[in-house]
Amino acid sequence: MAEPKENPFLDDPEEMEEEFDLDAAMEEDEAPADRPRVNVDAIMAERDEMRDRLMRALAEAENVRKRAARDRMEAEQYGGSKLTRDMLPVYDNLRRALDAAGEGTDQDGVIEGIKLTLKELLNVFNKHGVTLVSPEVGDRFDPQIHQAMFEAPVPDTRAGDIIQVAMEGFMLHDRLLRPAQVGVSSTPAN
Repeated sequence: MAEPKENPFLDDPEEMEEEFDLDAAMEEDEAPADRPRVNVDAIMAERDEMRDRLMRALAEAENVRKRAARDRMEAEQYGGSKLTRDMLPVYDNLRRALDAAGEGTDQDGVIEGIKLTLKELLNVFNKHGVTLVSPEVGDRFDPQIHQAMFEAPVPDTRAGDIIQVAMEGFMLHDRLLRPAQVGVSSTPAN
């Protein structure tokens, strides 16, 4: 029979016996004096706390992602509202120019040019989600989209009916850019 080979890492066979004794001591659940005892409850509590912190961090990251997506969508839809508000007086002035010029004058070419410019401006507005709020005389006053400039008792009307449109309003998608400025009847019900 072949002789057992000695462990090349152990020079002294007595060290091998000491190592065996150490293994035996560990098997018997006797921790060496220099090894601290592990508190399983403390480790589990720390694990639970870390799991809770991780879940909260993941939830916060998801909320930030959703908020950023919503902000990006709103910026795309409503980002041009300041420019649009600045363009509304251009529309108003073109409309006034048409109202001031009468049909059948010697300025028909100029009037036609103003009409085409106004039409093009409205097309650009529509392309970008801007719609005209143009109430008619006799419509009901809606404080969500109209601004009452004055009240006056007018025969054959009900209180809250629009009796005059001073200036048209505009919406950007579902937001009011400028309310339509109207006069409202204050005639009491009979």
